[in-house]
Amino acid sequence: MTAENILKTLVAFPVLGGESNLSIINWIKTYIESHGVSVNLLYNNEKNKASLHCRIGPEVDDGVILSGHTDVVPAEGQEWHTDPFVLTDKGDGKLYGRGASDMKGFIACCLAALPEMVKSNLKRPIYFGFTYDEEIGCLVGPELARTFNNYYKETPKYAIIGEPSLMEPIVGQKGIYILETYVNGSAGHSSRIKQEVSAIHEAMRLILWLEQKMDQLIVEERFDYRFQPPHSTIHIGQVHGGIAPNVIADKAKFYWDLRTIPMDSVDSIVSEFNAYCRARESELRQIFPDFSISTIENHPPVPHLDTKEDADIVDFVKRVSGNSKLNTVAFASEVGQYANEGFQSVICGPGSIVQAHRPNEYIEKAQLKEGVTMLQKLIYELSL
Repeated sequence: MTAENILKTLVAFPVLGGESNLSIINWIKTYIESHGVSVNLLYNNEKNKASLHCRIGPEVDDGVILSGHTDVVPAEGQEWHTDPFVLTDKGDGKLYGRGASDMKGFIACCLAALPEMVKSNLKRPIYFGFTYDEEIGCLVGPELARTFNNYYKETPKYAIIGEPSLMEPIVGQKGIYILETYVNGSAGHSSRIKQEVSAIHEAMRLILWLEQKMDQLIVEERFDYRFQPPHSTIHIGQVHGGIAPNVIADKAKFYWDLRTIPMDSVDSIVSEFNAYCRARESELRQIFPDFSISTIENHPPVPHLDTKEDADIVDFVKRVSGNSKLNTVAFASEVGQYANEGFQSVICGPGSIVQAHRPNEYIEKAQLKEGVTMLQKLIYELSL
């Protein structure tokens, strides 16, 4: 099957992050097994989701992991001109469909190249690693990355995560952490604002502290110019609180995210924020003893990637991708989770991240072709 035909099948599985992915993962499993390759599934506790891993080639060290995720973001509420779960060719060199670029296109390239992988005289193995629930926080990437160290007797060397990068090797990714902060104040008449503790007023102070912390990092010139912007960012995306203009709010909450360059520590920033929260609690409990601030994870932190330009994988991926331009990204992916397990890791895949998560998502046919070509060159490299 061609990559385009496989992609058509994959797009037809409307598996969203958080939902069961067994329909698409079982199809992939059957396809791989039809080429004589043994496949392993890692189920969640409810047995309604599974990651997939397998090895093609010999049981020796220094193989390459090809990784992707099977879930997509919703299309409902967006203005699609075609059915998002029917891969559509309009004759303009593009294939439209949810997940075409992010990132079923890469998985389709892997499966299209599988017959050649099986027939080739590989001296080092190729592994597939396909996950679920990536789109809601890269939730199971760590488990699958660990599996490549624990399940196989040999040790893979490289991990290529095929997120859409226009086939550019991506050597850096910001770490990402999303949190929720809740403020419990005292309700009352708005004329008593100095005798009560407004949860909204305090939430605004906390938000201002976070903005000032970001500005402090800039003033201290904590920059990594590989990224745009070159500093860590702190962003508040949602704020809720209050019931009426003349009622002091006793409840408020806000959602915020940290996107840190490799030199900055998520834990350090959160620790400083929590220390400020404890100081505010100590002061304001003199007015309202039940005043409290609590911060919880919206989802676990996604680690950064900081692959050095002189790492072996960089030259390897330059050769197989045919692209020597290196780049960095600020979006979340599972690449840092593989790097944390000791695999030299990069992002490199067909399609553009600009198309991800938007209506009328597409991948260019030329990008699919380049994705398959990269894997053919990878097969050649591992056959030497």
